[in-house]
Amino acid sequence: MDLLMPQLGETVAEGKITKWFKSVGDTVKPGENLFEIETDKVTMEVPSTVAGTLSEVLITAGEVAPVGAIVGIIADGAGAAITAPLPAASKALRAQPATTVPVAVTVQPAKIDPFLEVRTPDRNFGAAKLPGGISITPLARRLASEAGIDLSRLRGTGPHGRVVARDIEDAPRPSRAVAAVEGPGAGEVKALFDSDSYEEVPLDGMRKTIATRLTQAVTVPHFYLTLDVNIDRLLALREQANAAAPKDVEGRPAYKVSINDFVVRGLALALRHVPEANAIWAGDRILKFRHSDIGVAVALDGGLITPVIRQAERKTLSEISNEVKELADRARSKKLKPTDYQGGSSAISNLGMYGVREFTAIINPPHSTIFAVGAARRQPIETETGEVSFATMLGVTASCDHRVIDGAVGAKLLGTLQRLLQDPVTILV
Repeated sequence: MDLLMPQLGETVAEGKITKWFKSVGDTVKPGENLFEIETDKVTMEVPSTVAGTLSEVLITAGEVAPVGAIVGIIADGAGAAITAPLPAASKALRAQPATTVPVAVTVQPAKIDPFLEVRTPDRNFGAAKLPGGISITPLARRLASEAGIDLSRLRGTGPHGRVVARDIEDAPRPSRAVAAVEGPGAGEVKALFDSDSYEEVPLDGMRKTIATRLTQAVTVPHFYLTLDVNIDRLLALREQANAAAPKDVEGRPAYKVSINDFVVRGLALALRHVPEANAIWAGDRILKFRHSDIGVAVALDGGLITPVIRQAERKTLSEISNEVKELADRARSKKLKPTDYQGGSSAISNLGMYGVREFTAIINPPHSTIFAVGAARRQPIETETGEVSFATMLGVTASCDHRVIDGAVGAKLLGTLQRLLQDPVTILV
């Protein structure tokens, strides 16, 4: 049986084996851990699904391999590998050096056993799913990444409409204008500086993925809208809610609601009030969602990740608060599952804790909006009676994908969020 590098997310194209729990010649039982892998987002142990003997290790600890690559082989008791003949794509990936595989391509997770599978031609080496249910082989996906080809526009000629390597070879290449987004190569950049004036820092998996995703984001036609939100009433309500939180025997509160939790809940409700904004671009169509799944940007060492609060419009502030904290903790320890950070139509990025008053955020595809939240500040405002008083104001900037959201719709969504935050009791009901 061939042991595969599993697919752990729509943007994960490779993983590093950090540890083998078994050595060549060791007996393997179903459920026993074989190896540990690390990607830019998660670290997890991969168990065996069959009994046998580990007869070969192809990718050793510390090496990187692409998703779907064969990392080892389990043989039966007689020493014969538990496997069927490999398709051509499998042989190509087995021969491909792991360190030369390009980084993330946005495809849907494979609808197969995420860890191990018996190699048979009709399973086609772990083909992953594209929008519309069309599958693509790992080799074709790698070739598409190298050529910068948009997978959503491909039509497959393989069995059952599967996208195969020849489809990539026949596909039109992107224009030079799109390719130029990536900028000059390392050699061109280094030639501008003295060799002793800098230190080279190799990219880790997370930084590679961030670079790839942001390069994709450049093709999204952004526009920006900014409003100030008076949060005096919100702050008062937050103080009351936290004071009323039940405590355990050690005096720890059951929850501690933050301003950001109000924003998450408020955005979830705003998307329900403006359903045309709860949608994303999907190549040749728009997907409109029934629930508000909101991503919350979490800063990590060397990068960031955006776990998603599912159906946030149905959750209380305390539930949102505790879920955000739990997801953030798991994100920092690389214990998130792919389902924790995939999907959603919008996200929130909050830099207020760093004193940033206002900024614009880059949309994380396939989201159609992201809301940048700055630091709260005291400033004078004119009251309804014409007098001047001081209020606590919060700057919020919406970045919108113009392919999905027009200016009026974006303004309506941001205005609805402003109204909800300024009258925070409406967020609780």
